[in-house]
Amino acid sequence: MSRPPVPSQRGAEIGRRIGVGLMYGLWRPRVLGAWKVPATGPVILAVNHSHNLDGPMVMGVAPRPTHFLIKKEAFVGPLGPFLTGIGQLEVDRASADRAAITRALGVLEAGGVLGIFPEGTRGEGDFASLRAGLAYFAVRSGAPIVPVAVLGSSDRRGRLAGGLPPLRSRIDVVFGDPFEAGDGTGRRTRGALDEATGRIQKQLARHLENARRLTGR
Repeated sequence: MSRPPVPSQRGAEIGRRIGVGLMYGLWRPRVLGAWKVPATGPVILAVNHSHNLDGPMVMGVAPRPTHFLIKKEAFVGPLGPFLTGIGQLEVDRASADRAAITRALGVLEAGGVLGIFPEGTRGEGDFASLRAGLAYFAVRSGAPIVPVAVLGSSDRRGRLAGGLPPLRSRIDVVFGDPFEAGDGTGRRTRGALDEATGRIQKQLARHLENARRLTGR
């Protein structure tokens, strides 16, 4: 069985440029700590998720092109080929999507940036409940995790587009210090992944608390 192709790095760079234009053109992002993202090598961005704008916002303000794991329900109509063209990854959240897992690991093996919403779905965006996927990718690849807090995207709704924040409103994106998820033993057992998930959750919660204090959110 052939291995699924790795998403296009060039496509992700095009997506980043589109994101820059849209995010800075429609809102006023305030980006803090972007220099903490390693300039080269595999990286996982762990992003909180309270609004559909969070992914595009991070794509537009991150210092490197990012390949996000995105639920397959978003790949409908013309949006599907567009997301694929800009290097994003379709994933079936209802099953162990082996093709998506292989492609995501391929991004990291190629030294790219993988974006993950570790809560698995949109919610309060407080990292209170994490799924095991983030720990698996981090432990399996050895890539450092950079926590990312998006604040202000779900505070209030705009008048022109009710589902979006008000145009030209400020949205804060705070990048944290990279950290390793594993315990240094290289273990990939269920117990090791559970332990890694616990460590990750503490780090992400701490980063979110610091980001709120830093931004006054």
